[in-house]
Amino acid sequence: MAASSRTTREAKRRIQQMEAKRELRKNQAARRKRDNTIAVAGGVGALALAVILGFTAFANNPTAAEFAAAENGLTETPAPAVSLPPVPSPDVAAGKTLTGDLVLNGSSMAVELDGDKAPQAASVLKTLSDAGFYNGLSCHRLTTGDSFGVLQCGSQSGNGAGTPEFSWGPIENAPANNIYPAGTIAMARAGDANSNGTQFFVTYKDTTIPADAAGGYAVVGRVTNGLDVVQSIADAGLAPAADGSQGEDGAPAQPVTIDSFTLS
Repeated sequence: MAASSRTTREAKRRIQQMEAKRELRKNQAARRKRDNTIAVAGGVGALALAVILGFTAFANNPTAAEFAAAENGLTETPAPAVSLPPVPSPDVAAGKTLTGDLVLNGSSMAVELDGDKAPQAASVLKTLSDAGFYNGLSCHRLTTGDSFGVLQCGSQSGNGAGTPEFSWGPIENAPANNIYPAGTIAMARAGDANSNGTQFFVTYKDTTIPADAAGGYAVVGRVTNGLDVVQSIADAGLAPAADGSQGEDGAPAQPVTIDSFTLS
């Protein structure tokens, strides 16, 4: 009986040792799996961050805040551009006086458009503003000459490029004396009379723009209140050019965003 008991105890001890080794191997395998999972997740996270940073259009190296936002998946995605509607008929605004507000950087200007003298231009601004086209776009150009004070806005690309798919003409209501009084709202264009598009400019002081072979620029309306909004942008000056020079025509030193443009 004594020998039998010893044999039984020995067998139990061996079984316990085997079970302990099996549990140890099981724990080791689980730990290796967990470590591998963490390593893979870290690699995927690093890859995702690289993709975010690679596809985010940083003008310069990302700031600490931009990097942190990307790392946390909080990088802002620009709102999709509003599709351009067809060029409207002049009948939209013909014979009407349209009034509304142009809001730049949170400050509002009251505006009035003359659908009698410039029906096509007024119809274009009315149609685009109703579509929300201008909301979020920039005013990319500022001039600060003694007799050339203009803030130009409404480029879909933000860099002044035109929109060939939205070209119209002819030029309406251009001043015969080439003088655009302070507060004038006129349409910007390229080289010919049918190259008007989505862009417009506001003069913050009496401005002389000599007509070219195509003529002058379509005067569509005026600022009736709040022209000091543009004046304050002009007072802040121009951003230095790429070569560091400072001229009288370029991007505003104070970036300008169109918050909204409403007409009725």
